[in-house]
Amino acid sequence: MTDPGSDRPVRATRQSGVLVHLPWLDRLLPLWILLAMASGLLLGRLVPGLQAWLGAVQVGHTSLPIALGLLLMMYPVLAKVRYGELGSMAQDRRLLSLTLALTWGLGPLLMFSLAWLFLPDQPAFRTGLILIGIAPCIAMVLIWIDLAQGNREAAALLVAINSVLQVLIYALLGTFYLQILPGWLGLDSQIVSFSFGEIARAVLIFLGIPLVAGFLTRLLGVRFKGRRWYEQRFLPRISPLALYGLLFTIVVMFALQGEAITSDPVQVIKVAIPLLLYFVLMWSIAFALGKQSGLDYARTSALAFTAAGNNFELAIAVCISIWGVTSQQALAGVIGPLIEVPVLVSLVYVSLWLRGQFRVDQNIRWEQC
Repeated sequence: MTDPGSDRPVRATRQSGVLVHLPWLDRLLPLWILLAMASGLLLGRLVPGLQAWLGAVQVGHTSLPIALGLLLMMYPVLAKVRYGELGSMAQDRRLLSLTLALTWGLGPLLMFSLAWLFLPDQPAFRTGLILIGIAPCIAMVLIWIDLAQGNREAAALLVAINSVLQVLIYALLGTFYLQILPGWLGLDSQIVSFSFGEIARAVLIFLGIPLVAGFLTRLLGVRFKGRRWYEQRFLPRISPLALYGLLFTIVVMFALQGEAITSDPVQVIKVAIPLLLYFVLMWSIAFALGKQSGLDYARTSALAFTAAGNNFELAIAVCISIWGVTSQQALAGVIGPLIEVPVLVSLVYVSLWLRGQFRVDQNIRWEQC
């Protein structure tokens, strides 16, 4: 018998040591993340002209090395998705309703509140945080869900839905939270012009390309070599590419902004506090609601990481296009992954630890069937 949403036998899931069952590369992920962040910061500070070289070629407003790293990071995860099961996931009204309520309702409102609470006299940083809060993640979230052994099909569906909504309502939400809502509350408001084309291009590049590549890889691989070969031989070979892409992206990202981050640590801390609270609160609320609503672990973890993650690439691109690459709004976007990466990596292990509670509940139901 297997655990629903997982390929692992029930007997294995009852063992207490969560980390023992992870590949050694995943087990040491926090160490690799810290080394990547430190390496990027050091490179940015010590290598003259590195930022100019890394940013010389761009995809939209995103550095080409970062774009390549994101594509490499997402491709293996999307190649694992069993696309034939997306239809059943689309019928899961509890999962979809919770996702929409959390990512497009609670998330932006929570970030707006935290930004004004902790940065009332820092309008530029506050604006950067609000633009982060209205952009659900469509890239790294797939990595966190995969590491947490969540439901990949649910993850792909939720990311696809958020991507479409991002194109349609990102500008509307930005106008609401930067101009309309502050006006209602008697706070300072900002009039900002958003580029629909910029938003659509970012979504198409960072989700569309790896999604098509992953779908075609599975379709052709299963058709010509069989499902057993594809899932037992091919996927294990390409799976490490996701982590390599993640580490490469982190190094480049922090190298590009290493000087800005390390030259003013006080400002970094000011922006980091609301971000830290946002990630922990959103993940905790989503995880608790998923479990309370009767979702299994695989879907609950997918919901939690989808709700907690944000699309920093889009937020940074919007900030750069409006205020410039050296603006505090753009810097707030760069500080985002500085906090998000270690926090969500930590929450991956918290999620795996909490998985045991779901198994206890599920095993009781299975034995009664």
